[in-house]
Amino acid sequence: MLSGVFMLVAAIGLSACGSQQEEKKPGQALVSVNGEEITMLQLNDELRRANVRADQREAASEQLLESLIARQLIVAEAVRNKLDRTPEVMQSIERAKAQIIAQTYLQGIVSKIANPAKAEIDEYFLKHPEFFTQRKQFDMTQLLVATRDLSNEIKSTVDTAKSLDEVAAWLDAKNIPYARNQLLRSTADLPPEIVAKLQEKSKKSVFIINEQENSSIITVNAIKDSPVTAADAAPQIERYLTNKKYKAAGDAEVARLRSSAKIEYLNASPPVASVDKPVTQSATIAPAATMPDINPSDTASDGSIERGISGLK
Repeated sequence: MLSGVFMLVAAIGLSACGSQQEEKKPGQALVSVNGEEITMLQLNDELRRANVRADQREAASEQLLESLIARQLIVAEAVRNKLDRTPEVMQSIERAKAQIIAQTYLQGIVSKIANPAKAEIDEYFLKHPEFFTQRKQFDMTQLLVATRDLSNEIKSTVDTAKSLDEVAAWLDAKNIPYARNQLLRSTADLPPEIVAKLQEKSKKSVFIINEQENSSIITVNAIKDSPVTAADAAPQIERYLTNKKYKAAGDAEVARLRSSAKIEYLNASPPVASVDKPVTQSATIAPAATMPDINPSDTASDGSIERGISGLK
């Protein structure tokens, strides 16, 4: 419950804490909640963040206004109970504030970066035939098992199995849980080492791809050509190159600031952060290589960039 309140406090832009001491927000007042106004400016900001279409604005405005009222009531009650003064909330507020300021500063830098030229897009297309003209699609079946269950006995069974069904039957006999999935992946959304692994395996051979929390026992059912034209690829390449430029500009600015800053580690070496609980990831064989996957019938799809799996067996 407290965690939910903390999130609500952060979600309203950190403005509710001590709101009685702050000036009222500019804009036409829409509602007064125990003396605290909710303005048109706030509602418009919510509409903008929700990416509401023009034809849905009226209905969405009513729903969002009620959400703002509910949020204001909860925040006011949380402040009355002094939750805004707890160390956890104060730390979260400072962190969110720093992130917002830093993001605004970097946005000012990247806003000056020109979009990739057509020549850049064409060059990338020609240099990466594995993503486009020579793109291949893999039809696979996957048994998803917990990595902790990957015993030497399982590995030996996989090495000698003639089919994935044989492995599944063995797992059933040993009461080892798994999930069976049908997958379609391409050379555009798999790391090169995985692509090489899939291409070198004969049809119906069974092998393991080691991941983090979960691992995949895979068989390749079919490999087929799935080329993408330059026209279909252009929007994806443009987004990828734009993001690459943004990252380079951000890294360069951080490097510039570091070069003129006095940074003193108070320990002998930069500290290694301790983690109370490991972060788990939903592991399927769905990593991406350098480019997001491109669906010729849906060039607006963003795909995914630079997800990966840790290793192969």
